[in-house]
Amino acid sequence: MTAPLRGLRVLDLTRLLPGPLATLRLAELGADVLKIEEPGAGDGARAMLQSAADRSAGRPSAFYRLVNRGKRETRLDLKSETGCTVLRALVRESHVLVESFRPGVMARLGLDYASLAKINPKLVYCAITGYGASGPFAHRPGHDINYLAYAGVLDQIRGADGTPVVPNIQIADILGGASTALTQILAALWQVTQGGGGSFLDISMTHAIRACNVVAHATLENAGGQHAASADLAAGHGLMNGGAPCYNVYKTADGRWLAIGALELKFWEKLCRALGREDWTSRHWSLGQAAGGADAASLTRELAARIASQPLAAWLALLEPLDCCVSPVLTVEEARQHLLFTATDADS
Repeated sequence: MTAPLRGLRVLDLTRLLPGPLATLRLAELGADVLKIEEPGAGDGARAMLQSAADRSAGRPSAFYRLVNRGKRETRLDLKSETGCTVLRALVRESHVLVESFRPGVMARLGLDYASLAKINPKLVYCAITGYGASGPFAHRPGHDINYLAYAGVLDQIRGADGTPVVPNIQIADILGGASTALTQILAALWQVTQGGGGSFLDISMTHAIRACNVVAHATLENAGGQHAASADLAAGHGLMNGGAPCYNVYKTADGRWLAIGALELKFWEKLCRALGREDWTSRHWSLGQAAGGADAASLTRELAARIASQPLAAWLALLEPLDCCVSPVLTVEEARQHLLFTATDADS
């Protein structure tokens, strides 16, 4: 597709990551996105992770530039009547408005959905918040780590010693916020094209990311309750959290890491044969091996010892051509330079 959203006009009143990333995706699809910031410092992302070079040059941070590229920008003081008047005029000519203020802020300004829908009944109004527009936590502050914690997701990201690991990718912001908002905005726009009216989209990042925790919920359902499921959900005990030899990470002789994702038996069989261990092919979850059980733990140790005998490059040379779901654990810089991405960038 080439710019399928060309002609779509979007007002972006969001800050930091979730909202700007959602509107970036709309811009990448051809939408005309106008980012509106308050006078003065503007979006806090301008200073977040800002390098010394950017500060010296008077540029906003790379973080800000990455999630706001391809957008037009303007400044409006929405605490003034003039600023509100200008925004209302923009709403008349727009299809989508996205904001990430705490619930009640836009209503106090007279810019909530009920007010703006009188100006533009076809308006798709998307509010991205931590805990939803209503409910007991609606007015509480929070960030990605808080949303993950409340949703039961951070509990699923633990090291071998059981300590929750703080991920360096903002899972709730991106998956619960930006992606959920994008999906609902496109669905609401389809409703408008079918003759329907506009919509108020209430995006709670915490509720959305909880709904995405599918494997943990399936484990809970199978166990019949939280207490019964606690052992299966513990790190190193489940099918996809380190409890299965076929789905784990292994340290190589040079201190690097190899990721193995041979969930399907056919991939596991290819891997075992390549390692010269035909006898391992029958030791797989699909053939009855219990994730987190004694045999799984024993085989994980055996496989770890085998992988530790060679450097990462040797394993990649042997295993990558075999299509057995094996990959290197790349650094951010290595990923940036990898053929997988450089070839895509060249093609585009």
